[in-house]
Amino acid sequence: MGRASARSELVSLLDGIDVEVDGSRPWDPRVHDARFFQRVLSQGSLGLGESYMDGWWDCDDLDELFFRVLSSRLPDRTRPPARLLFEVARARLLNMQTRRRSRRVADFHYDLRTDLWQAVLGRSMAYTCAYWRDATSLDEAQEHKLDLVCRKLQLRPSDRVLDLGSGWGAFARFAGERVGCHIDSVNIAGNQVRFSRDFCKGLPVRVHHCDYREVEVYNPEGRPYDAVLALGLGEHIGPRNYASFLRLAEGQLVDRGLLMMHHVASITSRTTADPWLERYIFPGAVPPSVAQLSQAMEPTFVMEDWHNFGADYHPTLRAWSRNFEDWAQTEPAGVERRFRRMWRYYLLSLAGAFRSRRALQLHQIVVSKGGSLGYRSLR
Repeated sequence: MGRASARSELVSLLDGIDVEVDGSRPWDPRVHDARFFQRVLSQGSLGLGESYMDGWWDCDDLDELFFRVLSSRLPDRTRPPARLLFEVARARLLNMQTRRRSRRVADFHYDLRTDLWQAVLGRSMAYTCAYWRDATSLDEAQEHKLDLVCRKLQLRPSDRVLDLGSGWGAFARFAGERVGCHIDSVNIAGNQVRFSRDFCKGLPVRVHHCDYREVEVYNPEGRPYDAVLALGLGEHIGPRNYASFLRLAEGQLVDRGLLMMHHVASITSRTTADPWLERYIFPGAVPPSVAQLSQAMEPTFVMEDWHNFGADYHPTLRAWSRNFEDWAQTEPAGVERRFRRMWRYYLLSLAGAFRSRRALQLHQIVVSKGGSLGYRSLR
């Protein structure tokens, strides 16, 4: 396809959703390089994101642009690039979330410099969707989320909790302080492990540097837990591993114990991630669908509660974006231009995606091993 015809096709598609190339409104993209149109049509989301990082186009309101694009299901009306078809075929043949491959996202994303994460995430250090009901700030909304997790898991001071993929220690610190239960936190990201150990110092928390599948490391005595939590891990498990993950959780739970999974979810069953997010942010991450997880849960787990508060990810991502820009502006050594554009694109494109409600959701699921006696939903 020639450059002129590529421009004509993309301009026509965008006109249909009230987005004008080189228009004057905040959500209108301004194109600085004529190669942009061919790159987007031939490479899809990867070309769109990379061309933004390269400075080929700008937009004052990326959130609104992506809200409009995804609300209209525009990507469904374009031809899938050949690279995406290759990735789909590869994912069907290979397990893209093996132990070795799972370390890529830790090295690539979670082990970025700690001061960046402290600036972006705020006081809680929680890198998962906040719960904004009755909250007016990110810190307050994250505290509401962590409190909701504790209440849904019905935690008591005597409980033992297995916290898989524990991040920066947000839940472990909160539950250790507020409830006093004993927590084994498991994480493969070295930077997060070091931070968590200091963050949770003096609390009944043990932080283990290993993959969640290495049960012999974090529970060598084989003693079952009262609750298992996967807060932000579900995206990294992978479609080929949902059943084995749930069997692992079952094996670590007491009879009638509770498992919570809190994760980004897809409205369709997928085997591959978005190509741009796969390359630059979350290698190997695939949001699970309702169908994929519900099938894997049979016949062991009883569904107790399935809560979707995906709309809350929009204000969470907007808050992270503001915090990131503040950090980047005040960083004495400066922030590399392409890295800054990559993070801006990452946070605001996803903000628009969650706001649209057409692409991504946030699911918080509670299931019990064999049925919990007297469990009541909090809503």
